[in-house]
Amino acid sequence: MTAAPIPLADSIGAGRHPRGLAYLAFTEAWERFSFYGMQALLVLYMVDHLLLPGTAQDVWGLEGLRAGLESVFGPLSTQAFASQIFGLYTGFVYFTPVFGGMLGDRVLGPRRTVVLGALLLALGHLLMAFEASFVVALMILVLGVGCLKGNISTQVGRLYPKDDPRRSHAFSLFNVAINTGAFAAPLVCGTLGEVYGWAWGFGAAAVGMLVGLAIYLAGGRHMPADTLRQRNPGVPRPRLQSGDHRVIGALFVMLILGTFFSIAYGQEFNVFPLWARETLSRDLFGWTMPVTWFAALDGAFVVGLTPVVLRIWQGQARRAAEPSDMGKMAIGAALGAAGMACLAAASMLAGQGAHVSMLWGVACFALCAAGFLYQWPPTLALISNAAPGPVNATMMGGAFFFSGFVSNYLAGWLGGFYGAMSPAGFWLMHGGISLVGALATWVAIRPLNSILAPASANVPETKAAGALA
Repeated sequence: MTAAPIPLADSIGAGRHPRGLAYLAFTEAWERFSFYGMQALLVLYMVDHLLLPGTAQDVWGLEGLRAGLESVFGPLSTQAFASQIFGLYTGFVYFTPVFGGMLGDRVLGPRRTVVLGALLLALGHLLMAFEASFVVALMILVLGVGCLKGNISTQVGRLYPKDDPRRSHAFSLFNVAINTGAFAAPLVCGTLGEVYGWAWGFGAAAVGMLVGLAIYLAGGRHMPADTLRQRNPGVPRPRLQSGDHRVIGALFVMLILGTFFSIAYGQEFNVFPLWARETLSRDLFGWTMPVTWFAALDGAFVVGLTPVVLRIWQGQARRAAEPSDMGKMAIGAALGAAGMACLAAASMLAGQGAHVSMLWGVACFALCAAGFLYQWPPTLALISNAAPGPVNATMMGGAFFFSGFVSNYLAGWLGGFYGAMSPAGFWLMHGGISLVGALATWVAIRPLNSILAPASANVPETKAAGALA
């Protein structure tokens, strides 16, 4: 399996892109395979097995975690506790890459930090196969993603000279690899976990990460050399200029507005699997589709809709009608609200004990994937273009990923209300959250653009494609 990327590497090396891109892309695809494979199983595993009496008391540190959460939020049902854990895990996955980037930049170098991250991820997925080490496994996985995620993206950019026009296309290919892994993971790990046993699903995630590490090591001679960032005490640090604080404030407002969509979007991987088992008919010609397969739709739709969305934007640009980045974000949040409305409508149609067509779930994933494409790339582009030079990297890394931490944790907290509300009410609440984000973003377009548009015009090159990965 480690030889799989070599033909692609040769074709890339002989064509427009260096061979290292193929190795990095395949490494990231397997890393995302392991990550999304485990994520597809996580809530189901906790609700159906790990958190049940007779098992939960044997998990190291679990009672202390429950006690800490219940001291803040009050008594938690099994499902609410599972949603809280899921929110904490996915939240910190966004937070730790900030520190992983510092480790790669200043201590180990990106290449050694990626290897460390891959080893931690493989160990974490392996420990997930054992009930007692569940909490420890999640902590190790969070650290592993933190070490690997930002540092591998950095190496993609360093394959090219600073002003090389191939860089944007390279990150587009890299993003396809990400979503290919995200698509395949629930089909493989989800099926193994649901049908054959949880340990098989988590074990497959561990094997996937080891395959990714083997590919990365095999392509070592094609990777950019490690260089540690050094501080020169004789060179003064760049300082913020007059008006920069207004730009930074506007960017923070924009990030806050983006969390409304992200909260709703996050429920596709948290509460949706539990709801789908109860509500959607998954029978296909006498065979019951594993509920984890729905998670594969996210990667599939993101990849499939990307050229469609880009073509729409290109057509609008030719007519001088393309929305601003803020306008695209408002549209994305509205699409997310429509996706949540599909789940609310399905819940109303299902009634007592009945099941409805799985196409309602498919429609939700399609709308939310389109919403993602209207939300995240424009957000990254706007930060990259408008953030002042002295804090550009901080805004791209720290502020952006911190907003991901906040939205994912809030999604986990709100997921705890699922058992206390009607399913239709739960999804309507999330549709309302995303719709509020759309309306608030629409209202804020003119005042925020008046601050951010001039700042964007002063930046000659966008780095959004790199951050998208």
